[in-house]
Amino acid sequence: MMDFFKGAARWVRYIWRYILFINDFILFKKQDTTDNRFLLVWSNRYPCLNDKTSLTGFDRHYIYHPAWAARVLAKKRPSEHVDIGSTLHFCTLVSAFVPVRFYDYRPAEIELNNLASESADLLDLPFEDNSIDSLSCMHVVEHVGLGRYGDPIDPLGDVKAMQELQRVLSVKGVLLFVVPVGKPKIMFNAHRVYSYEQIVGHFSSLNLVEFSLVPEHQNDGGMKYNATADDVAKEEYACGCFWFTKI
Repeated sequence: MMDFFKGAARWVRYIWRYILFINDFILFKKQDTTDNRFLLVWSNRYPCLNDKTSLTGFDRHYIYHPAWAARVLAKKRPSEHVDIGSTLHFCTLVSAFVPVRFYDYRPAEIELNNLASESADLLDLPFEDNSIDSLSCMHVVEHVGLGRYGDPIDPLGDVKAMQELQRVLSVKGVLLFVVPVGKPKIMFNAHRVYSYEQIVGHFSSLNLVEFSLVPEHQNDGGMKYNATADDVAKEEYACGCFWFTKI
């Protein structure tokens, strides 16, 4: 019954917003004195009904974690950076000041100077042991093995992926690693959520330089630097940002 009322409320909001949209169209058409600079006809309408908000909304995970990683790279200034499957927004922007090689199970057909895009399997990376000085894999490993992106079903796919990242990272190299954190669970087939202890345990051969947290809810603030395991334990679906190095 609750689902019925929620659905009905959504329809009422949609109808009301569409009425406001029609009113705006009529008002604009009446005030249009631009000497026909543009063709304005009802058949060309493209209603955007959800953008009249007091604040600009954004995805907290996917705004904060690339901003965190880009700041690390701006500070470290590696001669080249290798990324495995992270958001293309991050890779394209970082490539403005650091050459980036981007690898994905589903490669992106993108052409920009300072950016190379190639295919790679995170469970079998095409790199020698200890060969990558600057590496990132952000909001990726939680998906591996769940089949969401056409990859083979493998309950241990995430563990194998983390082992591969450790294998290819060079001594004193930097690994920027991001996953959802909170109470451990699998939201099949979308993603896994990890505890702080699980990630640190899986990367036991590396040294944790910094851990930062993006809380799930806006009321809890923005990026929290030098966060703790206790901070993570309070969350359901936060964003954990781990900066590792190989000793």
